[in-house]
Amino acid sequence: MGTAAAGSAFDTDALRRAVEGRDTRTMLELYADDAEYRMIDRNTQPSHPMVRHGRDEIRGVLEDVFSRDMTHKLEECVVQGDHIAYVESCEYPDGTRVFASSMATLRDGRITEQTTVQAWDE
Repeated sequence: MGTAAAGSAFDTDALRRAVEGRDTRTMLELYADDAEYRMIDRNTQPSHPMVRHGRDEIRGVLEDVFSRDMTHKLEECVVQGDHIAYVESCEYPDGTRVFASSMATLRDGRITEQTTVQAWDE
């Protein structure tokens, strides 16, 4: 995984540490105070995605995800200008896998809008 593009202050190393270390505090620092987070999956489909506004609401999502007994791996991460895209794969101890792909907009090196699409084994 490379570092941030020239002129971008987004910390891709912190993203990796947060995701793979299941570190809510570090991950939350990557978001702007007024960030918007959208999740699309089997339960929150495109016409009615889960939407959270601001760090406090996003914290709840991150705490839930990172509290689960599973491994997280940042597979790929690309930063270009004021956008970042990354892919995360996760696995529960029973072998159930989860795949998530995220695209986000950056402002001053922090995420302001993010959409994540995820799928998991059933």
